[in-house]
Amino acid sequence: MQAIDWIILSVTLLFIVVYGVMKTRGSKNVEEFILGNNETPWWTVGLSVMATQASAITFLSTPGQAYHDGMGFVQFYFGMPLAMVVICITFIPLYHKLKVFTAYEFLEQRFDLKTRSLASIIFLIQRGLGTGLTIYAPAIILSSLLGWNLNLMNLVIGVLVIIYTFSGGTKAVNVTQKQQMFVIMSGMIITFFIILSYLPDELSFANALHIAGANDKMNIVDFSFDPAEKYTIWSGIAGGFFLMLAYFGTDQSQVQRYLSGKSIRESQMGLIMNGLLKVPMQFFILLIGVMVFIFFQFHSAPLHFNPNNVKVLKESQYSDEYAGLEKQLEDLALEKKEISMIYVDQLNQDYDNKELHNKMVTLNAREKSLRDKAKGLIKKVNEKAETNDKDYVFLYFILNFLPRGLVGLLLAVIFSAAMSSSASGLNALASTTAIDIYKRNVGQKSEKHYVNATKMFTLLWGVIAILFACVGTLFENLIQLVNIIGSIFYGTVLGIFLVAFYIKYIKAQAIFWGALITQTAVIYIWYDYVRTDHIGYLWLNFIGAMLTIFLSLILQPFLDKNKQVQEA
Repeated sequence: MQAIDWIILSVTLLFIVVYGVMKTRGSKNVEEFILGNNETPWWTVGLSVMATQASAITFLSTPGQAYHDGMGFVQFYFGMPLAMVVICITFIPLYHKLKVFTAYEFLEQRFDLKTRSLASIIFLIQRGLGTGLTIYAPAIILSSLLGWNLNLMNLVIGVLVIIYTFSGGTKAVNVTQKQQMFVIMSGMIITFFIILSYLPDELSFANALHIAGANDKMNIVDFSFDPAEKYTIWSGIAGGFFLMLAYFGTDQSQVQRYLSGKSIRESQMGLIMNGLLKVPMQFFILLIGVMVFIFFQFHSAPLHFNPNNVKVLKESQYSDEYAGLEKQLEDLALEKKEISMIYVDQLNQDYDNKELHNKMVTLNAREKSLRDKAKGLIKKVNEKAETNDKDYVFLYFILNFLPRGLVGLLLAVIFSAAMSSSASGLNALASTTAIDIYKRNVGQKSEKHYVNATKMFTLLWGVIAILFACVGTLFENLIQLVNIIGSIFYGTVLGIFLVAFYIKYIKAQAIFWGALITQTAVIYIWYDYVRTDHIGYLWLNFIGAMLTIFLSLILQPFLDKNKQVQEA
């Protein structure tokens, strides 16, 4: 990194933190600290909702996902617009009508205290893990590629977030997320056009997409009925719908964003904005990853993108074997560039040469084979090493190919995204702990007492998230890991809320035991089937929600009968 990159990175992050503190300090009551006095306009609600979901993992992992596997991941978001409509019609009016601080307050009014506590605890577990991960993910990748100390990185990100979240609560999160989304989208748009400028002059954007399609990177929709396929249109619409319904409808980190809206209509408009823009945004980020893939058709790429694995391997007895694979990749890159240029020239003449097409595909298959051999060597050195290097692809490109200044801007994008999602997580964790656990058991105290308690819980959860980030272990693709954690827990909580909204017949005892059994079953299904790739993890949301409803429907008649026997 050059001095200009450090200046841009530092100034951007300090501006966000100072702006958040100056604009929002001095909350006088719980409503102002947790709900921002219900003064948030719809467009700020929409940006805040988008920024909460768009963590650093989104901007690190998603392009790498597309680089390796293509555009199919976008199907994950196909259920979102429908989920936004359902939440706008059902969830938002009820939350506003009851004037709740958290989504889980409603569950005590509908069922009882133990059901509210169960849902709160499930949320605290999964969001606590998720918030630690949103700090840890960018920290481990940045530390690997830049040589920065991992724990120091965790501490810096965590402390920056704690400062303005502790100071201003929800209002601070909302106002800073506007700035963060501006930095994020500006950085990604600039990067996209720079990648295009780096492609050969003879290569049009349309022909670049043609090459991507020839290598199976543009398969956006998969109609397969195989449950083991992670991303299909069916898992996206069904599993994605239930995940998004649970995340945006019952996760306090999102609910708190739109509960701060000026009115029901403003909150609804904010969510509809999110539903309309989120899929195109994810499509665009994936497309950047595809363009990085096209870029490396004409430039040399490393055999393995994770520098830590490469360093260990080059210091081992397999260093010569790895060097041999690197030489093969270097020769292959020259041949691939030559074939790609000839193919582009013929595309410009409106001729799709099938022979060249097949040759290009074969060369990329050989490249994948070399990368797989490198991963095999890494496993020989360290059996427990994570060989999935998708999360390092985009940052490698940023650090090695972007001009001075833009490296600092893109690192600011990653830090901003990490801070926005982490701030929402801490804010929600503190609010849920203060309102659903602390206030419910301590009883009536002054407004100032609960504001201070919420601030203390913000600090506590911030420390916990940093500690979790410092002891975390990277496995699988990070964007998948975040969604897997959500899928394990969200379905059960969504089932509770769906019963609360739509099935008045079911009472507290039935839903409590139904949810408890379901959560145990979902954890077992994840451990036994999802981890062994027998079923895609997105289906856990559907299974969790449906099983909660099904079990509570079965249990209710037995509980009614038992009650009648006791009364008799």
